[in-house]
Amino acid sequence: MVENLLEDIEVRLNTDYLENKTELDKLAEKVVYTGPIDAYFGYKLGYLEYRSVRFDTEILDKPNFQGNAAVNYTDRETPWTRIIEHKWFEFGKDENGNDLPKTVISREYSSEWKPGDEPYYPVNDEKNSVLYAEYKKLADAERNVIFGGRLAEYKYYDMDQVVAEALKKSVQVI
Repeated sequence: MVENLLEDIEVRLNTDYLENKTELDKLAEKVVYTGPIDAYFGYKLGYLEYRSVRFDTEILDKPNFQGNAAVNYTDRETPWTRIIEHKWFEFGKDENGNDLPKTVISREYSSEWKPGDEPYYPVNDEKNSVLYAEYKKLADAERNVIFGGRLAEYKYYDMDQVVAEALKKSVQVI
């Protein structure tokens, strides 16, 4: 599906948009930016705060750890927030339909964010909401850029909301 969506479209991997912004902006009439909105503007109004995530991954000598792709942990005593068992996303069986003898899991730990870390989730408090509103004014003045996603819109999205917002924003591209 992705291959078909990208047919006849140049794809550049390992390319930092912000480091190559001038060159890349010349390639399109509209840019869809999904990175941190404060980074787009060079943090000129200050840093928004984010939560980050740390992953511990291990290979287990068993065909099944939890029976599905992701289990969330919300109790106070468990130090991780989620365990992902990767095989259930796509590759949990061999060519004969048998369980693979091993599995790979990743425990996801919430962590404090600092500049230079990978931002995952916005911090929804009054201070950050006020700062985001100022960045949003700057974003609204950018005529050739569509800001989308949790980092560019500084908003947590569930997957159904992501799809709905992407469809809404797609009409801005046309």
